[in-house]
Amino acid sequence: MLLMLGIVLLASGLTGATQRESAVVDSMFESSTSTERHVAVLVTEGFQDAEAYMPIGYLANRGVNITVIGPDTGRVKAYNSDFEIVIDKAVSDVTPDDFDALIIPGGKAPAKLKEDPASVEFAKNFFNTGKLVAAICHGPQVLAAAGVLKGVTTTGVNSIQGELEAAGAKYLDQALVTDKNLITSRVPDDLPVFAEAIDKALNSAR
Repeated sequence: MLLMLGIVLLASGLTGATQRESAVVDSMFESSTSTERHVAVLVTEGFQDAEAYMPIGYLANRGVNITVIGPDTGRVKAYNSDFEIVIDKAVSDVTPDDFDALIIPGGKAPAKLKEDPASVEFAKNFFNTGKLVAAICHGPQVLAAAGVLKGVTTTGVNSIQGELEAAGAKYLDQALVTDKNLITSRVPDDLPVFAEAIDKALNSAR
């Protein structure tokens, strides 16, 4: 189903993408090298469109199975465009054992997710398994709410620096930060290195 999503996104011109982002997506889709993995993408209403569809498309093209999860199933809309995505499963219906990695896109959705106990609990439990977690932009807000960032080096959009540091994280203002099982990036411009780092981490976990 989610591979179909990637095809539909491309066929529809990647609704909501800027020309620059579309060009980056085109370059991302040039090869397929990864073995099959299962990755969850945690979203709700108000996600940032590119931060969801670009990692989904990049990984799906490399043989990764993607499941979109959220507080409830159904269709949700991006805050910055008319782009929509379907949440396949509620967080209450999945466990960390179902996936090899968790991705948390940014936008306005993380501010809602961090107020949803089931989403925060899922993120906490997933992080504590030691499996790969990747968050971009406002996405690390969910991890801060989950209480898993103490002593962890991270990044995110600069407006949440104080929130991350209050949660015990060390903040670095750079495109990509990796620490233990966590990958973080700041903004949509960082998506190419963000998606590539996720792919490499999934492959190294084979």
